[in-house]
Amino acid sequence: MRAALSHKTAAASATPGPCPVIATRRLVLRPHRLADAGAISESLGDFQVTRMLARVPQPYHRQDALDWLVPQVSGILPDWTLAITSGDDTHIGLVGIELRHDHWHLGYWLNRFYWGKGYMSEAVAAALERFFRRMPQTTVFSGAFADNLASLRIQKKLGFRIIDANQIFSLSRNAMAPHVETMLLPQDLRVITGQ
Repeated sequence: MRAALSHKTAAASATPGPCPVIATRRLVLRPHRLADAGAISESLGDFQVTRMLARVPQPYHRQDALDWLVPQVSGILPDWTLAITSGDDTHIGLVGIELRHDHWHLGYWLNRFYWGKGYMSEAVAAALERFFRRMPQTTVFSGAFADNLASLRIQKKLGFRIIDANQIFSLSRNAMAPHVETMLLPQDLRVITGQ
């Protein structure tokens, strides 16, 4: 029994290390800064973005962004919360891989004015590829609300498979909503060409 407990503790305590800087063909993913608060609050102030996120309230203010950013930039969390930036370092979205309940979970969002350009597929693929290089034996879980077909397409394209469906509470919708649960094994990650 003691060996099983120590194995579980060791597995849960393994981390991918500090949040990296990752350059793709069109984007730079980097650790967040407190200066990103304005861009984050602008993006998450848009209900078209937040309605697809479970844990983001609506309305969303600059102080909400600062409250979220402080622990992210402190370096105390094992999570990766990568700012998606365009060529001029403009914050346009986020890819996060966070440890919740002893499992790694992927989440992401993009400012609505950048939708439909393939940026999210490019950013998520690059973040997962780097994460799996550091954590090669790790399963990553994710999901999307059932009405978020764009997000589900991205996950399918990258190799995620559906493992469950249920209802979860959405803060921005202030209601329960159908949610599709997915998972990705490292060997199933499909690399996006042209990065």
